[in-house]
Amino acid sequence: MKKVVVIGGTRGIGEGVSVALAGKGWSVMATGVDDAEVNAFRHEQADSMISAQTLDVRDNAAVVSYFNELNSLDALVNCAGVLAREAEYEIETFERVIDINLTGTMRCCLAAHALLARNGGAVVNTASMLSYFGGPLVPAYSASKGGVAQLTKSLAGKWAADDIRVNAVAPGWIETEMTGALRADPERNAPILGRTPMHRWGQTAEVGALVAWLVSEEASFITGAVYPVDGGYSAM
Repeated sequence: MKKVVVIGGTRGIGEGVSVALAGKGWSVMATGVDDAEVNAFRHEQADSMISAQTLDVRDNAAVVSYFNELNSLDALVNCAGVLAREAEYEIETFERVIDINLTGTMRCCLAAHALLARNGGAVVNTASMLSYFGGPLVPAYSASKGGVAQLTKSLAGKWAADDIRVNAVAPGWIETEMTGALRADPERNAPILGRTPMHRWGQTAEVGALVAWLVSEEASFITGAVYPVDGGYSAM
């Protein structure tokens, strides 16, 4: 059975990815930001075989230790991410968002590299539709996701020699706890759906389905790509 680590895999899009991969027969090891999140995930997924552990991607020593304890790994999916809206114009908040979303992704990629190289593994990072255009209310989030897209392409070029594929998904408006307030506000929900050609919000399972394909042998000649999952939003 192939093994995958899903960083940030106990909540939101990450949880959808964890469940999708488990449904495809992968042995899934998910991480969450704190014990409360991990315990809630364990309760919700009590009937699944997904294991879960707390990991702060800002702690390089903890990240390295986590991967050093694994004896085998076939894929890494980076889903840990935060946003803080207008507070991102405060430098401390800006730095924290970048540290989690972008630097945290790099920390996990570097820590997993040796394991993935043994098996010809795959990495899938989580970019965003905001990798393509700016978000006035979320400058740090937008910058971090633009960085994730470029990091993905850079690692793909570097690690192809190690038989490691590196791709990214770029979700649009997905139904998660993070987007709950937007969906509940008719004045904000309407323009989002109005610009989305498919006229609906995406599901975490739809992101998970693409990730499952990208780490599979069916995508064996794909690397350095960033795939939108946004119902056409970024094409408009």
